[in-house]
Amino acid sequence: MRVLWLSHLVPYPPKGGVLQRSYYLLREVARYHEVYLLAFIQGALLRRGFASLDEGLEASHTKLSEFCRHVRFVQIACEQRWLGKERLLVESLFTVYPYGINWLKSHEMRRQIERLLEKVSFDVVHFDTISLAPYARFFSQCRKMLNHHNIESDMMLRRASLESSPLKRFYFYQEGYKLRAFERRACPRFNVNITCSKLDEERLLRNIPDLNVAVIPNGVDLAYFHPMNLRKEERSLIFAGGLSWYPNSDAMAFFAEQVWPLLRAAVPDVKMTVVGKDPPPCLIRLAATDHNFRVTGFVDDVRPYMDKAAVYVCPVRDGGGTKLKILDALAMCKPIVANPVACEGIDVVDGESVSFATRPEDYVGKILRLFNDEDLRHKLGQNGRKLIAEKYSFTNIGKELAEMYSRQ
Repeated sequence: MRVLWLSHLVPYPPKGGVLQRSYYLLREVARYHEVYLLAFIQGALLRRGFASLDEGLEASHTKLSEFCRHVRFVQIACEQRWLGKERLLVESLFTVYPYGINWLKSHEMRRQIERLLEKVSFDVVHFDTISLAPYARFFSQCRKMLNHHNIESDMMLRRASLESSPLKRFYFYQEGYKLRAFERRACPRFNVNITCSKLDEERLLRNIPDLNVAVIPNGVDLAYFHPMNLRKEERSLIFAGGLSWYPNSDAMAFFAEQVWPLLRAAVPDVKMTVVGKDPPPCLIRLAATDHNFRVTGFVDDVRPYMDKAAVYVCPVRDGGGTKLKILDALAMCKPIVANPVACEGIDVVDGESVSFATRPEDYVGKILRLFNDEDLRHKLGQNGRKLIAEKYSFTNIGKELAEMYSRQ
């Protein structure tokens, strides 16, 4: 089948949650169908691991062209003008559409779609996020699939409920309610709405009953994420995730301010490594005054850092979808202490494949137990890897998505 994949980002390199899902599903689908890719350029994501944006674009085009029949990248219009994103944030207060939809409006993307449609008759169009839904009007003669990395309205309204600033809380609430109204109008126009988990399916159906929804879970490249058998650093912790994303920065600010002082008092030689791009100032300040708290920034390969750590901690308490950082850690046999929210949509069991914590005292107690119980660390790690192999391999998940294109 001929599949057009519309993306809100260049799906390469696969470093970070959303990039991993997009890249690996695209690659696997291309094993079964002829795939054409039109992708917006998010420069902040693409610069990871490259000296310049141009280098990243060239490398990404080369790699994606290995399995895509056609690859074309498009600039995001609002990012091409001075203070474009900031101005659009304000302008969106006075439009029916929320900022989350307005930011990908583009004459150039429309032109690229029209040009492709003159040459190719598509069987399926995959829209990789709700922000691309306005382009559905160009495709009346083929099946349309809408992927939800998160249920955006639900995530925005949850963020609003946790926000302490009245001004930000107002903005997030109005954005969330606009997104919810847009989802009600747009989602029924697609043949299938794809979610990352059963929980996100339930969230979407609460807003839009009778919608046709299918679950395609997040996954792991098992050939890449696996135990490396490096020498472990005793009483060491790690968190890995892009810190420009609000749920990750919020999680690590909570850990640094409320968990770390208690943990340091209980285990004076404990060490924490935070891996991820754009660490917030509170983490940088702590690392400057406490040599046991290490902040690396972005790294090209997170696996050695994860493999050396004794325990993976994930105090994420907000956000939607399923967290690929958790799946990666499970694949690497890491014992995990996490907020239950961080594991939403993943078939983990507290005490069997993960250890749950919510309050600062919970984290300290669970971490101490894992430090002192090698058998428990081994059990959680082995059970986690087994779970990933059985249910979350991108090879199997991608095949399932490719078959869905043919069925629906």
